[in-house]
Amino acid sequence: MSMMDTVIPFALLCFNSLFTITSPLSTMPVFLTMTQSLDEKERRAVAIRATLVACCALLLFVLAGQFLFKFFGISTNGFRIVGGIIIFRIGFDMLQAKYTPMNLRKEEIKEYANDVSVAPLGIPLLCGPGAIANAIVLMQEAYSFEMKTAVIVAIILVYLITFVLLRWAGVLVKFIGETGNNVMMRLMGLILMVIAVECFVSGARPILTEILHGS
Repeated sequence: MSMMDTVIPFALLCFNSLFTITSPLSTMPVFLTMTQSLDEKERRAVAIRATLVACCALLLFVLAGQFLFKFFGISTNGFRIVGGIIIFRIGFDMLQAKYTPMNLRKEEIKEYANDVSVAPLGIPLLCGPGAIANAIVLMQEAYSFEMKTAVIVAIILVYLITFVLLRWAGVLVKFIGETGNNVMMRLMGLILMVIAVECFVSGARPILTEILHGS
């Protein structure tokens, strides 16, 4: 089996899981609500800043993940288990078509109106605990330079697409409609739950094997 036979499926897994958990389609209605008082130029600027902040934050966590693991004494397998649980819960909520990355009251929307691009749009809407956990686990799974590069490229590509979706959010929401958005969210939730189970099993198997062999 050549290196490309391994890298390409892994790159597709990275993109699919990160795009699904980032869920820009479910963020679009929130983005439109929070920027409804802004004109088109200001809305575009908010979309650029939000995706840049989210992308840089996720890349920072991914690149510093190994250091954080060593500093806090966290095992990779333990993180896979916890990451799998977090991702599964998000996927389950999406499957019920009720996933909202963050509950916002009207007064909170007004409070963040001056700079919603950093918080809550960038963090935690576009770069939440699930995305961070998933990206770190993927980087831990990457055992070659090519696979690590695939994770970074997938992150950048996901946020480029996210920017395009936010940029044209108004048109897309009208085109897809509420029913279409719910169907898309359910489908993404199902895919995310499968990825979460794989993540959980890959972390639990070595620990259980060690316990059984130890006993």
